[in-house]
Amino acid sequence: MRFLDLLQMSVTNLWRRRLRTALTVLGVIIGTASIVVMLSLGFGLNKSTLEQIKASGGLTTIYVSFSGESSSSSHQSVENGEGSSKDKSSDTLKLDDEAIEEIGKLEHVEVASPILNVSAIARQGIYEGNLNITAMSIEALKRMNIPLSEGTLPEQGDTLKFIFGNQVIGEFYNRKTDEGFWDTGELPDVDLINKPLFIIFDTEAYYNAQNGEGASPKKYIINNNAMVEGDLEEYNEFSWNTYADIDAIKTQLKKVFRGKAIPGQPSTKSGKSLGKFEYNQAYIQVDDMNHVMTVQKTIKEMGFEATSNAEYLKTMQKQYQSIQAVLGGIGAVSLFVAAIGIANTMMMSIYERTKEIGIIKVLGCGLGNIRTMFLTEAAFIGFIGGFFGLILSYIISFIINRFLSGAYGYGDMQTLSYIPLWLPFIALIFAVLVGMIAGFFPALRAMRLSPLAAIRNE
Repeated sequence: MRFLDLLQMSVTNLWRRRLRTALTVLGVIIGTASIVVMLSLGFGLNKSTLEQIKASGGLTTIYVSFSGESSSSSHQSVENGEGSSKDKSSDTLKLDDEAIEEIGKLEHVEVASPILNVSAIARQGIYEGNLNITAMSIEALKRMNIPLSEGTLPEQGDTLKFIFGNQVIGEFYNRKTDEGFWDTGELPDVDLINKPLFIIFDTEAYYNAQNGEGASPKKYIINNNAMVEGDLEEYNEFSWNTYADIDAIKTQLKKVFRGKAIPGQPSTKSGKSLGKFEYNQAYIQVDDMNHVMTVQKTIKEMGFEATSNAEYLKTMQKQYQSIQAVLGGIGAVSLFVAAIGIANTMMMSIYERTKEIGIIKVLGCGLGNIRTMFLTEAAFIGFIGGFFGLILSYIISFIINRFLSGAYGYGDMQTLSYIPLWLPFIALIFAVLVGMIAGFFPALRAMRLSPLAAIRNE
């Protein structure tokens, strides 16, 4: 018997018992949708994490920090005389320009930039705001892919200019009323891009002058600034900070604090600046994600702390794998129940078609054809159920992302449910296989029926 004839007979037999077939298919639909949706939640968590990591520097970024104390392993290696020439004691270890240059020479390191954090006060008209300035090298600023709505990043040799986060303007307040955006709900009348800003770098002298102690410090005019993309209600990694070229900032600080110590920087006993800068953080960009852990380990051996998104991702993916296994198991229970329904349907079909099976055996139909006919019916149930189950899965996934995501305040930034392109194909094949496995033993029973006994059966 040709396969097309078997397929036609299978469809006809299923159609004759439409209600039972529909209920069985419904079980497969629910089972398939349960597995796909449950797995999509795990994939959604993983995808959201990757998106957040990409937005915060990607998987090839290492942040180096230094608290003023070297790691015990590095210090111990020096005491034992086992340390390399790169190892330093806790008294001499510093995250300065020399250390940054040394890190930049490591294999696979493409960019090594110090991070200098500076506080300043900005004024425009009657408005005033505090700036948290993060100064980095121009190359590092470009590698961070800061999205700009206005202005451009600084170039080598440019005078000092700022890149303002889109929410920085919310920190400005009216000096006459001491009220800002968070008090009135109205944006301050401040133009950070097209109008010049007066910047006060010596904040200590400024506050002392406000209290009547000493003269007011000098104000410096800063022009040609840039703005991060987004409005005051849109948050991203760059929203609250103000970025600048570290070389331009250091030049400015040396000018402002000429003859006295720069806040947070080494100075002499007499209170004069040493002219050298030390940092608490550094930004490192590695050429490939596979080399991040190696470079990170080397930096730690030098005595510094080093963290990376790759390290964080590895930990999170282990957790997500466990979550996916649990969610997939919950969905599999539904499909297992559907498989029992398919087996029950096929067994009932055999009991109802015993005489039919006996007749086709007497007419010379082979046992293999009988087995194939029942397996085809079971597979067809699995296919139909799997197909409509996938449609239901996409509908549920859309509802989750459209409504539940917004309900939890994530908006479009969060993907709670994500169905990879390969998952529907795997799910459909799995549903067909479940149907065939469920129909296997009923098919064997049909093969073993005695033709004469089947014909005499009422």
